[in-house]
Formats: sequence, structure tokens, C-alpha cells
Amino acid sequence: MAADTAEAVEVRGALVRLRRATGLPVAFGGLVDPGGRLIRISELSGTSTAALSALGVSSGNGLGGKAVALARPCAVTDYSASRQISHEYDTAVATEGLCSVLAVPVVVRRRVRGVLYGALRSPQPLGDRTLGAAVAAARDVEQALVVRDEARALLGVVRASVPAADGARGTGGAAWEEVREAHGALRALAPRIADPRLRDELLAVCGRLAGAAAPAEEAAPRDAGLAPRELDVLACVAAGATNAIAAARLGVRPETVKGYLRSAMRKLGAHTRLEAVVAARRAGLLP
Repeated sequence: MAADTAEAVEVRGALVRLRRATGLPVAFGGLVDPGGRLIRISELSGTSTAALSALGVSSGNGLGGKAVALARPCAVTDYSASRQISHEYDTAVATEGLCSVLAVPVVVRRRVRGVLYGALRSPQPLGDRTLGAAVAAARDVEQALVVRDEARALLGVVRASVPAADGARGTGGAAWEEVREAHGALRALAPRIADPRLRDELLAVCGRLAGAAAPAEEAAPRDAGLAPRELDVLACVAAGATNAIAAARLGVRPETVKGYLRSAMRKLGAHTRLEAVVAARRAGLLP
């Protein structure tokens, strides 16, 4: 069974989308180990044997290893006869009955993090449309990994701030502004996180930071009836973002941000953006 990590789930979904977009009968892939030298094939879609399952592909070897070493897509029309690649994995490829194969690296901040493969069982050229779809699938995985990396980095920073924040209600200054900025960034990232456990962790930390800012007599956040997206918009506004910047952070249109903001202001009984932020802080919804 494929490893059920969040990263593996992203790869699995990308392979399904790749097959749907191209009609390729087979797609498979996996992540590169932390040392950057070995790809472990963990996700299979459309395969008829277990020959490729858990196969370890070294950087530089075979088609996928070449894609890792060069950090760019590679393809062959006849895998077993190709002179462009080494042939350490011919047995596994032949057992699965693959012939034309492409490999696209997943590159995050100049480091290869994984490889997606697509394949035909006949020696037909894989055209630009197929290659473009494979590259798009790899980009989807790249963006998901970037978001996860950002979330983990922010969590590391914010976890160190939470104990201090818990005992710093009502404080101001540069340190507290950093906490508020981190809170806004976490709120903006959370809806883009596919992993429910990581998303819940982000929102739980946001809740602790928000509750730390409330007056002592209102330490428990009050339910103002705000929808999650309304609170996301308020968190961006509280960090000084314009509607356009908030829209870019949240992946929505500026008009949508305006709508969420108007709704949040109405629920909080506020007449301006500033009043809405102040009311949300008093309610323990924002730090």
C-alpha cells in the first residue's frame, strides 16, 4: 500500500489528474529522499503488476533518475532500446509492459522533491500536449509542497510565540505586531492546506493567539457568528492588507473580499474596517 503521508496524497492526486487529462493508461511517481539521491516509487495509477511498487530509483539512473539529475522533464519513445538513459530498471519496466515513458521532476525552491511518470504500452511519441499536462500536474504538487513548507515554517515561529502570547493580553509593540502578522499569514494559508491534520493544527494555533489578545474578562473567544472566510479577511485587514492584497493572499477576487468584509462588519456591529478589527480583537477572535 502507498505511504499515506500528505505529500504522497498530493502525488497520488496529481497522477489521477494526469491520466484524466492525457488518456495515458499508466502513471506513477514518488518522492525524493531527504538526501536527494533516491526516488521511492510509492504511488501507482493504472498499473497491472506490482513491479514498480516501492522501486528505488537513484539520481542519474534510468529515466526518472535522469530527470532528477537534470531537474527537467525527460522522455523516451522506447524505454528498453533507448540510448539516452541507463538501464538499471529495465526488468521492472518490461514486467509492467511499458514502452513510451516520460518523467517530470517536482522542483521546489531549486530542489527536486519528487518525480511524476506517465507511460504508454506501445512505442508512440509522447507529444507536447501530454508533456504539458505532466508538467502542469507536477506544478500542482510543487505548489502544494510550497504551501506546506510555509505553514510548517510559520508554525515553528508561532509555537515559540504562543507561551508568551498567552501571558501578554493587551500588550502592544513590535513583538506583538509580529504575532499578529503571523496569525494573519496562518489564517491565509489554512484554506490552501489539503492535509486536514495540518490545517486543524494551524487553526488551533490561530485560536490560541487570538484568545491571548482578548481582555482577561473575555479570554474565551465569543461566537460572533463569523464564517471562516470572514475571519480570514479580517486577519488580513488587521495586518494592514488592502482588499487587493487580501484577495491575492486568499486566492479570491477583490470583490469577494469586500463582500466578506461587509458581512463581518455587519455581524460585529462595526461601521468601518478598523472598528471591525477592534471588535474582533475584543471578542478574542484576532490577536
